[in-house]
Amino acid sequence: MSKIQTLLKAVAFAAVTSGAAQAAMSPADVERLGKDLTPVGAEKAGNKDGSIPSWEGGITKAPAGFDPKAGYADPLGDDKPQYTITSANMAQYKDKLAPGQMEMLKRYPSYKINVYKSYRTAALPSSMYDAIKAEAGKAELASGGSGVQNIQKSSVPFPQPKSGVEAIWNHVMRYRGGSVQRFSTEFPVQANGAFTPVTRSETIAFAHAMPKPEANRLLYYTGAITGPASMAGEAIMVIDPLDQVKESRLAWSYNPGQRRVLRAPDIAYDSPGQGADGLRTTDDYDGFNGAPDRYDWKLVGKKEMIVSYNNYKITSKSLKYADIVRPGHVNQDLVRYEPHRVWVVEATLKGGKRHVYGKRVFYIDEDTWQVAHADAYDGRGELWRVHEIGAIQYYDAPTPYFAYEAQYDLQARRYLLTGLSNQEKPIKFGLKLEPSYFTPDNLRRMSN
Repeated sequence: MSKIQTLLKAVAFAAVTSGAAQAAMSPADVERLGKDLTPVGAEKAGNKDGSIPSWEGGITKAPAGFDPKAGYADPLGDDKPQYTITSANMAQYKDKLAPGQMEMLKRYPSYKINVYKSYRTAALPSSMYDAIKAEAGKAELASGGSGVQNIQKSSVPFPQPKSGVEAIWNHVMRYRGGSVQRFSTEFPVQANGAFTPVTRSETIAFAHAMPKPEANRLLYYTGAITGPASMAGEAIMVIDPLDQVKESRLAWSYNPGQRRVLRAPDIAYDSPGQGADGLRTTDDYDGFNGAPDRYDWKLVGKKEMIVSYNNYKITSKSLKYADIVRPGHVNQDLVRYEPHRVWVVEATLKGGKRHVYGKRVFYIDEDTWQVAHADAYDGRGELWRVHEIGAIQYYDAPTPYFAYEAQYDLQARRYLLTGLSNQEKPIKFGLKLEPSYFTPDNLRRMSN
């Protein structure tokens, strides 16, 4: 009997850690939202030493005179760094740094981490807080963790995650204004600092923001490269289901040379990212996107960490891209770091599954559910890519979102800088879009 009981316990534990369906959030925990927990499930109180403040509602309004064309004015612009971490003193802060951050400090003498006072600026519309609380007690994982069930409007299905896959679904589903149109530039940067700008336009729309959404839909995405001329016109479209057990990702690509739209099932997982010169995978974009089914997800726990945060300075319209790009890494004088609490999630490649990353570790900000940092390891267990996502609060939406992504390839000694819009048209939130916008025919028209 004892052997049978031990076996049953082992099976139950394996089911939980592999991401099988789990019980929904308890009514008692749901009632904590908006009280000792923030409406998205973060700890409302600050930390013991005061380096992380309490959450007081974030920034919900744009400053007087705000003009998106002039960029996002920095509400923290008068701040100075409290201290700077370099290779010489990083051992003092190792408990608050990711392995990738420490490796960057070791490899590049010019790389530094300027640490500022922490501000918990994240905020969402009150209607989204209501939806999160209303559905928190209903949300459940689909079989194997490859989807979320019983959700219609919420952007945080698991405010108090019990597994790594629940935490990563919070990141994938997090609120981004309902819909967003982004015009940006990315740079595959060579070891000597040389770069060729790649410009693109992107549109993302979440089903919960649509008046008549299709069944089993999470989000719709189109991305078109607008420059340089040799790449202009290349475009992709992706439709992600909410429950990927029922249906997998739908994707199409448009080739301007052939003038054809083709189904593209390979736009997923570790296929090379569009326009990235081999420096990221498709599921690297936005910290992580797509199906989680190729990994076992472990929720390591929560920790205090120094992460890129409130990065208004690097978005300034007064900057040229040559001011930002440096050999080896971004101009670190333009990057702001702060202490924040993060959820640590470790993803290990499943036996029999294929992916270029054997292991990935994600550090997910508790206030935004956005990945703030990620380290990716190759099949030999060697640290390969270091991914930093610089967040800001887009106070006119209001929504947290990334200001830039920097992905450092330690083996190639090159890096990819994504999402900059200093010299581009302003980002737009809250577009009124319907599923009929995201069709192969419309993808062809948008690309011509």
